[in-house]
Amino acid sequence: MLAMAFPVDLRRCQVLGLAGTACLAAGGETAGALPVRELLSPSSVHAALGLVGVYFGLVLLIAAWALLGRLVRGSEPPSPRALMVVLAVWAAPLLVAPPLFSRDVYSYLAQGAMVDAHIDVYAHGPAQLGGPLADEVSPLWRHTGAPYGPVFLGLASALSGLTRGELPAGLVGMRLVALLGVGLMAAALPRLARHSGADPAAALWLGALNPLVLLHLVAGAHNDAIMLGLLGLGLVAALGRWPVLGAVLVTLAALVKAPAVLGLAAVVVLQVRAGRSPARAVVTTVVAAAATTAAATAAAGTGYGWIGALNTPVSPQNWALTSLLGRATRAVLERLGSDLAPLAVPVWHTLGIVAAVVAVLAIWLRLRLRPVYALGLSLLAVAALGPAIRPWYALWGLFLIAAAAPSTSIRHRVAAVTGVLALASLPSGGAADAGQLVLAVSGGVLAVVVLWQAHQAELAPALGRTA
Repeated sequence: MLAMAFPVDLRRCQVLGLAGTACLAAGGETAGALPVRELLSPSSVHAALGLVGVYFGLVLLIAAWALLGRLVRGSEPPSPRALMVVLAVWAAPLLVAPPLFSRDVYSYLAQGAMVDAHIDVYAHGPAQLGGPLADEVSPLWRHTGAPYGPVFLGLASALSGLTRGELPAGLVGMRLVALLGVGLMAAALPRLARHSGADPAAALWLGALNPLVLLHLVAGAHNDAIMLGLLGLGLVAALGRWPVLGAVLVTLAALVKAPAVLGLAAVVVLQVRAGRSPARAVVTTVVAAAATTAAATAAAGTGYGWIGALNTPVSPQNWALTSLLGRATRAVLERLGSDLAPLAVPVWHTLGIVAAVVAVLAIWLRLRLRPVYALGLSLLAVAALGPAIRPWYALWGLFLIAAAAPSTSIRHRVAAVTGVLALASLPSGGAADAGQLVLAVSGGVLAVVVLWQAHQAELAPALGRTA
């Protein structure tokens, strides 16, 4: 009776999700990660209303995504092409919204301007650049070198040259780069799903229409989008008859952000499964990766400082598992008066890295015949056990798990985690105080009430017919 009273169709999902992202974009105009000259006090009425609006839209978007998942699992699921249209519709309002949930995009623009000005972006932070762009960077990172590879910094430098360092144009350009990455992800998912024996529509629903993709890759314009897009495209190439191209594309992804380097293991395994000897597969992949690294680094002109930049410090209040354990251990040692207290966090970070290496090796030994799924789990382990974590880091592994998960139950668990992580950040990208938490919860509760009333309105005629 509930299914008849509250029917789910593609248009309903499309409209509900569009309403959600439209509210996100509107609320972000006063509560987002705005340029410093436009920032409002969190206690102002406009900022408060914006925060309520963002969380109202966020809950609507999650509800639309959940209903779409129900439709995808139904007897007549939408085609991958129809889902791509839904993705475009949902993303449209976010393309013109201010940055949301993070200020990282300002760091990208400042680092691109530094490369364009021939400043060593790995030796100096944006403070060395000075000027309006540096002022937009969070104070925590103004004196920190870039942790990104030469491919991304080359793109950021080219964008800086095109926009002449102007902030509005730079934000639009960086969001278009992120949108390109999301497009590549969506294009790769159906092919990867077919290879893994999974449903392409379900893979698109979980891997591309995921709220985290819209919130952090589109609205937040994070460079993880182009990393994952290149990684997915490289795996698709390796599935076909182009293993060298696959190695090149995966290496380019790793030269955006380092975790993608694990994709080279999948390229090797896919070659072996296609009939190549293991030795030849390894040599071919290593040579292609080395040549690509040398060429990309020379073209970007940034040098090899990105290798040392992999040790870029993390936020002291980062909520990664190893950081939490490190801070808790340090607090205990300080109470005990131990001189070892300052070592607690570094030791836990080291243990986390060791655990991640062990986990990755165990995953590949067990799942080497399912390289796409093994890679997804490996990237998830690296994100979970690394010294720093953000909600969008979950997409590293989730993107590939969406394409290769062996069961529906795994997808359900991943979807549940996604819903929680989607609610984990404020639109300003800053830490939440008690008042902001109350406003955010109020916006979410208001959305739940509206959805419930809509459900009741749909249910009433059906109940009248059965009376």
